[in-house]
Formats: sequence, C-alpha cells, structure tokens
Amino acid sequence: MRRREFIKVFAGSAVAWPLAAHAQPAKLPTIGFLGASTPSAWSEWTGAFVQRLRELGWVEGRTVAIEYRWAEGRAERFREIAGEFVRLKVDVIVTVGSAVTAAMQATSTIPIVFAIAVDPVGADLVASLARPGGNVTGLSTQTTELPGKRIELLREIFPNLRRMAVIANVSYPGAVREVAEVRAVARKFGIDIDVLEIRSAEDIAPAFGTLKNGTQVLYVCADALTNANGARINTLALGARLPTSLPFRESLGAGGLMSYGAKTTDLFRHASELVDKILKGAKPADLPVEQPTKFELVINLTTAKALGLSIPEAFLLRADEVIE
Repeated sequence: MRRREFIKVFAGSAVAWPLAAHAQPAKLPTIGFLGASTPSAWSEWTGAFVQRLRELGWVEGRTVAIEYRWAEGRAERFREIAGEFVRLKVDVIVTVGSAVTAAMQATSTIPIVFAIAVDPVGADLVASLARPGGNVTGLSTQTTELPGKRIELLREIFPNLRRMAVIANVSYPGAVREVAEVRAVARKFGIDIDVLEIRSAEDIAPAFGTLKNGTQVLYVCADALTNANGARINTLALGARLPTSLPFRESLGAGGLMSYGAKTTDLFRHASELVDKILKGAKPADLPVEQPTKFELVINLTTAKALGLSIPEAFLLRADEVIE
C-alpha cells in the first residue's frame, strides 16, 4: 500500500473509531403506565399486563421499557403524570377510564389505551365502540349495565332488602352515571338508596358517619379512589356491620362480601394485545373498543361468617369462586 493511501485509510479509521465508541444503543419502545390507584391494589392487574406482553414478545427491559407512575386515587395527579409522559415521549400510554380525559388533554398524538372504562362513549373518550377515532381505544367494562345484576344478586342473599347505601366518588362522571343506574334499578324493587358522596380519601370515614338506621348493605361504585381505598372501605363497613357489594374480585380483600364484574386481569391482558398492535404500527382510531367476555361472581364466606350471614346453597353453587 502506498504511503499516501495508508494515511488516508488511517485518517478515516481514526474518525470512525471514536464515533463507534460513543454510539448510543437504540431507544426501546416505551410504555407509560399510569396507575390510577396504588401498586398494591393493582398488583394482579399489572402482573397480567406484563405477562401477556411477554407472551407477545415484549420483554420489559430488553425489547420494551415501561415507565410506571401511580396516582394513588388522587385525580389531580392524572394530568401531572400524563404531562410527564408527553415530555418523556413515550410511545403509548396505558391507564384506566378515570385518567383518560387528563391524558387526552395532555396529548392528541400519543396513543392511549384504557384497560378499564365504565362508559367510554358516554364519557366522550371515543366516538363509538366500533370506530373510536382520535388517539384513544381500550376496553369497556359495561359497568352501567351491571348495577341491575349486582342488585339482583344482593336480593338473593337479602330477600327483604329495603335500604341500601351507595358510596361513590361524585367527582368522577362514570361513578355518577353508575349511581343513576343504581337508583333506577332500586326504584323498581322498592329499595331506598342513600348516597355516600366522596371526592377524596379524607371523605370516606365521615361519609360512614352519615349512614341511616336500617341500612342493610353497601354498594361500592367502581373508581380509582374507591379502588385505592378498598381496605379502608371494607374495614369501616365491617365495623358498621354492613356487607359490601364490590365491582372487582381484587377489591374483596379481607372484609368484602361479594363482587360481580368483568374479570379484570383478562381486561389488562387484552390491553397488552392492543398495545402490541399499536407498537407494531396500528392506529388507535382503527382498533375497536373491546368488551368483556367473562364476568365473575365471587363470595367471601369468611366475611359472611363474621357478619353472621347465611348464604343460600344455590348462590354458592353459582359463584365462580368461594373464599373460605
């Protein structure tokens, strides 16, 4: 090799080596996971989400990054976390219905997937279930259709049910719509309804102080606030000798009596499938909002015994799970 050519090659290599040494690894696709409640309350749901992602080839830390943030049931945190995700330039935001509006206000371009939403059309999260439009899609829990079934189940345990308390976060539109549906169903059966209105965790204990004499059961509306404070609600209900009807099996804890609703772990698994499609190029506007395929009835016999209740055998045989 001539001296001039050798110098040219060496000079080119000298430029390339430092560049190679300082090259940055490619950025992993990033999911912003906005947990509206607490890590402990969502542990089974988060686990189901991550497990299904792994089955689809997305391994946390290797092929995908997940940024977790927890609002702990405080609605004022939703917008703050959503804004942080926008600054981080995540590829998709995963959350639930109560936080979606804040996420939509933060971004109209980053895809948003809700794993749970009470009434996504009524809440203006999507244009329709079949054609969501915009940057949002997810899974509807059909909660507005469930109060009738939950009250029907309560009447099987309490044939003489005449007065029921309903605890709801009235700052969440989905819970307000659920309360309206509960009232409509209860009216048909001649059941009086008293609403315990809460807007923050600090309102929960005082709300129990407004319970009226003769209240027989407590109906808990689905919401990030009630989910984050499920243990407190169940404890206060037990202290008041009130059996509880809850929206999720995970909310039963040590003191809830009964839950009936969509199998939530399945919803989070399906949310992973929507995220998989989006990370592979699909647009939320083209992904129909899915609806639950499985609803589960769970009864906690430990709580029933603590309250001195006798659960009909036929009811127990119909339950998907009996906790003893």
